[in-house]
Amino acid sequence: MYAFGRAREWTNAMAKWCAEQPQLLTFTGTCWIHRAEVLALHGSWSEALDEVDRVIERCQTRPDPATQAAACYQRGEIHRLRGDLERAEEAYRCASQGGYEPQPGLALLRLAQGRSDVAASSIRRLLESTNEPLGRARLLPAHIEISLALGDTSEAKLACEELERISKSYDTPVLDAIASQSRGAVALAENEMASALASLRAALAIWNEIQVPYWAARTRQSIGLVCRALGDEDGATLELEAADTTLRALGAIDARPHTASGLTERELQVLRLVATGKTNKAIAKELCLSEKTIDRHLSNIFVKLNVPSRAAATAYAYERKLI
Repeated sequence: MYAFGRAREWTNAMAKWCAEQPQLLTFTGTCWIHRAEVLALHGSWSEALDEVDRVIERCQTRPDPATQAAACYQRGEIHRLRGDLERAEEAYRCASQGGYEPQPGLALLRLAQGRSDVAASSIRRLLESTNEPLGRARLLPAHIEISLALGDTSEAKLACEELERISKSYDTPVLDAIASQSRGAVALAENEMASALASLRAALAIWNEIQVPYWAARTRQSIGLVCRALGDEDGATLELEAADTTLRALGAIDARPHTASGLTERELQVLRLVATGKTNKAIAKELCLSEKTIDRHLSNIFVKLNVPSRAAATAYAYERKLI
C-alpha cells in the first residue's frame, strides 16, 4: 500500500530476526528482497544489491526459482537507475526466465535505450490485463513517462487522472507524491507552468520528508525546467545543481538518449526537422501531428535549451551533435 515508513521499520526488524534463523532459507529470501526494495528507495543502492545477491546466492544451494526471479528483478531496477543498462537487461531477462514479469522496469529500460515504441507497447499490454488499483498504480507512472517521451500528452493526462483517483483511495503519502510528480510532469509538457510548479513542490516536500533522494532529485530537475520557463534562471540553476549533486552521490547515471539536452525523443525529432529549415506546418504534416502540438514542442525546446530562437536551437543541436 506504499506505506514505506512502516515497511522500513518492519523489514529492519525482520532482517535482524531472519539473520538469527539461517535455517529458514525461503523465508529469509523473501525478507531480504523486501528489505532491498526499501534500501533502494532510500538511496542505499550498494547495500540493496548486497541483499539481492545474498538471496540469489542462497537460491543456488536451495533452488527457489520464484524468489530468485524476484531478486533478479530488484537487481535490474538498481542497475537501471545507475545507468548500467547492459546489466539491467541481463537481470530482467533472468527474472523473466524465472517466471517474474520484469515490468515496469523493462519498459523503462527500453525507453532509456531509445526504444520508446517498444516501451509503450509493453506498458499498454500490462495495463490492459491489470485491473487491481494498486497494481495499476505501479504501472501508471511508467506509462505517463513513456507517453510524455513520445509527445502524447493526452494519453499521459488520462493516465495521470487515473493515478490521482487511485491515490485518493489510499491514505499514503507516497502515492500522493507519485501522483503529484506525474501531474507536474504533464503540466510542464503542456506549458502550464504555475500548475506544474505547485504539483512538483508538493511532491518534493513528501520525497524529502520520507527521505527518498532519487525521486527528490528527479523532481528538482523538473522544477528547474519550470523555473527556467518562468524566467527565473537563478532558481533553475540552483534546482538543477542540487539535483545533479544528489544523483552523483547516489551513483545514478540517467542514460536516456535525451537526457543530456533535457529533450524528449519527440522534441529531438522536432528539433532535427527544424534544423532542416522546415516550417511548423511542414513538420506537423510529416509527423502527423497538429500545428499547435508542434508549437508547444518548439516552446519546450526553447525553454529546455535556454535559447531564444529556431536558429539558436539549430546551432545548439549541431554543437552537441544531436543531428
